[in-house]
Amino acid sequence: MTLLLEAGVPPHIVQEIAGHSALDATMNIYAHASLDEKRAAMRLLSDRLA
Repeated sequence: MTLLLEAGVPPHIVQEIAGHSALDATMNIYAHASLDEKRAAMRLLSDRLA
């Protein structure tokens, strides 16, 4: 399911595939920020603050 989220599949679709009744359960289990995503987020923040 993590791969689906990383591929851009909307979380509510992944939720339905996983059979979870609540979106937060899906996101808590399968949504993990990769190091590359964290770096990209920090670059965006740095650009905005500059």
